[in-house]
Amino acid sequence: MTSTLPYHPSRFVWQCVLVALLALLVVFPAYAKDTAPPASSEGTSPGGSQSKVDADKIFGAIVRIETHAVPDARSADSLGEAREGTGIVIGKDGLILTIGYLIVEANDVQVTDSKGHRYPANIVAYDQATGLGLLRTVVPVDATPITFGDSAKVAEREPVLILNAADGASFAWVVSKRSFTGDWEYHLDSALFTSPPTTDWSGAALINRDGKLVGIGALIVSKATDGELDLPGNVFVPIDVLKPVLADLVRQGHRTGPARPWLGVSAEELQGHLFVTKVSPDGPAEQAGIAVGDIILGVGDAPVTSQDDFYQHVWAKRQAGDEVPLKVLKGVEVKEVRVRSMDHVAYLRPHATI
Repeated sequence: MTSTLPYHPSRFVWQCVLVALLALLVVFPAYAKDTAPPASSEGTSPGGSQSKVDADKIFGAIVRIETHAVPDARSADSLGEAREGTGIVIGKDGLILTIGYLIVEANDVQVTDSKGHRYPANIVAYDQATGLGLLRTVVPVDATPITFGDSAKVAEREPVLILNAADGASFAWVVSKRSFTGDWEYHLDSALFTSPPTTDWSGAALINRDGKLVGIGALIVSKATDGELDLPGNVFVPIDVLKPVLADLVRQGHRTGPARPWLGVSAEELQGHLFVTKVSPDGPAEQAGIAVGDIILGVGDAPVTSQDDFYQHVWAKRQAGDEVPLKVLKGVEVKEVRVRSMDHVAYLRPHATI
């Protein structure tokens, strides 16, 4: 069942803004003199006019997601019990893509479309490796699914649109493409960084000049650029990381194959050392005796000095359930600590599923 909310008077304005910004993506030149505007592609005609991009359809694929976590959710301290953000309709059967932390341990999931119709939804999948999540409304949303673009072909200095369900559309540049590592045991080989930042980034759609989806909003960062220039911005998960696993996630709720080992430890880099800043309660690291203030020196015989080093060595040739040998400085004593890893999803409280 769906319910209808009062018509929002800003919807027409929002659509007009979206049309204007999509037009700008086609004709607006790159901001650097040594960067030529991309060649015309499927969404544009050789003369630079918008030929195939339908702003109304793109607008219709953007939905608001509101969730409430299950009682005693392990993620409540860091993510809160009530969460909201943006979702993107990618399937005619009500399949919606969003950033995963919005639906982690969620028990009550509600979706509101661009027309104000409200739909209850169930969680389809949460993928720890990509950080993405899928849900499906119990009644299909009346919207045309958005088309996937090719995030690998998105160029630095390329203009893009950021669409979210809170305040509509904003114009941005891709200011860098590089790896991103988060202290929650997360890594992307080639994340998309944009600037200026949007404040409603959670699950926001990153749209290229052809009106296609190339990224999903994950974070706001103080430094989106790669180099001496410091510009704040947002991190987007590239859509290409979803493509190889989408069918598995829809069919069985998880990717095929063994899960990545998870330790339940957050570590921050400081002067070439990894200081433990958080340990998940009852997680593998805590059970093995790892504590806040410890310094992680290595994984087995391999020394580590960065988050990326740490996670890559933990994940190399291991799967969830394997033992991970760590070399840890506790006070003034170096100790060997063996941590029995697990699947992170198994650590989370059960959520609403189909």
